[in-house]
Amino acid sequence: MAGWHATTILSIRKDDKLVMIGDGQVSMGDTVVKHTARKVRRLAKGDVLAGFAGSTADAFTLFERLEAKLEMFPGQLLRSSVELAKDWRTDRYLRKLEAMMLVADKEVSLTLSGSGDVLEPEHGVMAIGSGGNYALAAARALYETDIDAEAAARKAMGIAADICVYTNANFVVETMDVPKSPKLISV
Repeated sequence: MAGWHATTILSIRKDDKLVMIGDGQVSMGDTVVKHTARKVRRLAKGDVLAGFAGSTADAFTLFERLEAKLEMFPGQLLRSSVELAKDWRTDRYLRKLEAMMLVADKEVSLTLSGSGDVLEPEHGVMAIGSGGNYALAAARALYETDIDAEAAARKAMGIAADICVYTNANFVVETMDVPKSPKLISV
């Protein structure tokens, strides 16, 4: 049976903007089954941006679990993410989920994986999915220019969509104003 292929999700934190962008393509094997999926969303009453790559059902399960953690630890995305990663790694059901997530709020941006990873990007840019490395490389190159965060994200995703057959140019973009000097953490 043909498997579902991932997507491309990119996040850029630059100057006073946070941008998360994802493509809309869902593929099964060599067939595109949907062009307009929404893989980037707002959680926690709009205070958290989240995007997923991987199995859609698994990603929705993770969104729900993260929302529950954010309700337990309001305003604490890092703690909520670490608690989710612990559950994801140790729970028999969650361990089988095939997805990755990018999450970000006004203070921190993180990549979450089922192997227990909770990683902050070094350069304000992070990406996941089948086109993630293409988008990441393009975004890192654009980051050092005068281009703003959203324009850089759109340009980098366009490059990824031109290269990765599992990424299209139907983008969903979410933005958030952030402090110019976000608190840096060591994770």
